[in-house]
Amino acid sequence: MSREERIPRRILDRLKSWEGFLLVVLLVIITVNSLQSPAYLSVQNQINLFILSIEKIIVVLAMTFIIINAEIDLSVASMMGLAACTLAWLFERGTPVPAALAIGLLVGVLGGAFNGFWIARVGLPSLVVTLAMLIGYRGLARVLLEDRSIGGFPDWFDNMGQQALVGPFPLALILFFILVVLAVVILQYSGFGRYVYVIGNNREVARYSGVRVQRVKMTLFIASGTIAALAGLLFAARLGSVRGDMALGFELDIITMVLLGGVSIFGGSGSIYGVLLAILIILNLRNGMSLVNITGHVQTGVIGVLLILSVLVPNIAQYFRETLSRRRTIPSVSSD
Repeated sequence: MSREERIPRRILDRLKSWEGFLLVVLLVIITVNSLQSPAYLSVQNQINLFILSIEKIIVVLAMTFIIINAEIDLSVASMMGLAACTLAWLFERGTPVPAALAIGLLVGVLGGAFNGFWIARVGLPSLVVTLAMLIGYRGLARVLLEDRSIGGFPDWFDNMGQQALVGPFPLALILFFILVVLAVVILQYSGFGRYVYVIGNNREVARYSGVRVQRVKMTLFIASGTIAALAGLLFAARLGSVRGDMALGFELDIITMVLLGGVSIFGGSGSIYGVLLAILIILNLRNGMSLVNITGHVQTGVIGVLLILSVLVPNIAQYFRETLSRRRTIPSVSSD
């Protein structure tokens, strides 16, 4: 087969994949939304569509690595809140905002390292560890601020989250685009990315193959905590104030985007491209539901259903493919 023939074949295979299905779903949602409102396709609406969930989709990129590695981090939203509350608590006590920002990021690094120690070094299940720290980090955030709301940050800090930095794009959106490029390069084209997949497929095989499993997992959880803290600080800048319940419940949307993107909950498979399509689907779906005045609680319910379907549908499809494959091979065996 010539090179010219292989390229259309690869495109056709991609369209038949889960990513191809997501692309079709995305196009349908965009078409329906554009018919509901002529302003839907405007540049400003598309930017707003990202901005309203920008902190979540930044964390989604880190969560993609974690789940492909056959782990999970349920503490990311609590870490977002803790980093923001640390910033506000320090600012209230006279700490300069740049120093408070640095300490907020450091909290993310330490929190990620704490998670990684118990998971990578001690060998505890990530579900148990991060579920415990979901409660722990949220508790610390509430201890710092109790039921108060702290604002009054310098104008430059609020503008960092609320004003455009380059053209119509604010800082958080620019950072997201940069992180997307880094995620694609690292996960799809680097040796570290291959280690993430290998460990996700079989941890013991990876270890016997010479992969430093503990180091990879520690790196992933430290990165997850750091990026979650960064997202929390950006969230504080966008809102202009901080409360102890910031980012409460964000875990649902974050994990849904990753699983809907075709990343297996059992690890070892998936791609950043599918996750990006899933991000666009959920952002556009929420935007469309807002256009027809569907409440936030109903939107959360729809996202919950998507989370269930994102796990069930690939498994059902795999079951039917295996069933059809067995049925095709049975006649040929009996004829011999």
